[in-house]
Amino acid sequence: MKPVIVREIPRSEKDKERIAELLRYGVATISESQDKLGLLSPDIRPIQPGLKAAGTAITVRCADGDNLMLHAALEVARPGDVIVLTTISGGSRNGMFGELLANAFITRGVSALITDSGVRDVARLREMKYPVWSRYITAVGTSKNTPGWVNVPIVIGGVNVNPGDFILADDDGVVVVRREEIDVVLENASKRESKEEVTRKRILNGELTVDIYGFKKVLADLGVNYVDRL
Repeated sequence: MKPVIVREIPRSEKDKERIAELLRYGVATISESQDKLGLLSPDIRPIQPGLKAAGTAITVRCADGDNLMLHAALEVARPGDVIVLTTISGGSRNGMFGELLANAFITRGVSALITDSGVRDVARLREMKYPVWSRYITAVGTSKNTPGWVNVPIVIGGVNVNPGDFILADDDGVVVVRREEIDVVLENASKRESKEEVTRKRILNGELTVDIYGFKKVLADLGVNYVDRL
């Protein structure tokens, strides 16, 4: 595919409400609510703990070591979007994002950056508390003279991401929810949270998890025996 910048992504007037609801849950709950799917590889980590972000995906595919298309993506991003960046090789060891771009992201209302590449100016990014998940931290700079793609389907961390898909990121990592499945996933997450609340109360009341989940039968079926001592 020739380099291109796609201005419009799938959006809905319900997206703001969906993103707010998505933020009620953790990445683990959302992943479990879609059959453990959508998790980016665990080496894509937050650059600081305690931050959480969600939004609709603006996808970017750059040449390795060149962040020209990341600048171009800002032009089409809207408040509440999350920019998801990969490179042709699937992860550049250059610092593709830093403090100046973070200020530009904040000004445009972009909720977070997710990338399988490197970022830099990390001390400043941490002071700003701007949400960033990356694979590398590196001071190596970039060029800005190679074409790429904005808002085309990409693969990052082993997961397909389409423009307009929903992204949730926290200390556990990053999960992608396909746009056409978001309402079902949110409904599943609500049911799961309710179920876990009941389980939590039973645990706090002293019940053992092997009893709550019926694991004693599982152990027996697997041939695991209890003995007082060896």
